[in-house]
Order: sequence, then structure tokens, then C-alpha cells
Amino acid sequence: MTMSENIEAGLVLSVINLQSKIQKRIGSALSAHGIGLSDYLVLNQLYTAPNQKVRRSDLAEQVGLSPSGVTRLLNPMEKIGLVKKQENPRDARVSLVALTTAGTKIYEDAQVSFKHASAALLEPLDKKELDEFYKLLKAVL
Repeated sequence: MTMSENIEAGLVLSVINLQSKIQKRIGSALSAHGIGLSDYLVLNQLYTAPNQKVRRSDLAEQVGLSPSGVTRLLNPMEKIGLVKKQENPRDARVSLVALTTAGTKIYEDAQVSFKHASAALLEPLDKKELDEFYKLLKAVL
């Protein structure tokens, strides 16, 4: 194994460890609002979408889940009133997911906790390091 391959493998392992740390810290902060990180990601996509609604298949892609995976995630969210199914007026074969008023409230409250937890997680980095880290992540993603 070359030194470059060692660095790359080590970097990927570090990213995996960072992902775990993010899930624990952010998940803990979001649990105070009765949601998990996956729920938050769905609410975020809906909140920022035009008219706060998205095709189910697009939502699955945006949050990195399969269509059946996003359905399993949405069912309990729908039961507690955070999201609702809507018919697509242009194509009856395609269903839409819309954010409810309750979902908007939970998202806005959770967003504050998300931002605080994110800031605490990245506190060891100064502004210049944060900017560089962001640029590097964008290049890979």
C-alpha cells in the first residue's frame, strides 16, 4: 500500500468517525423535539422546497434513501401530523409529500437546536479552517 492509499483510507475512516459523531450529537439535540436526524433531513427538504411539497421519489433521492426507505420514514411522520400525502394534480401516478403546519413548527424549533449542536461540534475550527473544510467537502460531494 502506498502512502497516498494509506492517507486516503485513513481519511475515509476519519470521515466515517465524524459521521458517527455528527449522528450522535445532532440526534441527541433533535430528540428534544421528538424527531431524529433522518426526520430532520426530510423536514428540511420540505421546508426549503417550493410550496413546501416534493415528489416522494425526489425526496428519497434528496435524503439518500430508496423509495421504500423513504416510505418507511414518512409513515410515522404522517401519523403524528408532520407531513401529509397529496395527490399530484398533473400526474395521478406520482404522489407528493407536503409539510404540515405542525411539521413547520417542529422544524423551526428543531432548526435552532440543530444550529447550536452544529456550532458546538465544529467549535475546534476557526473561521478560516471552517471555510477551507467547507470547500474541501464541497469538492468531494
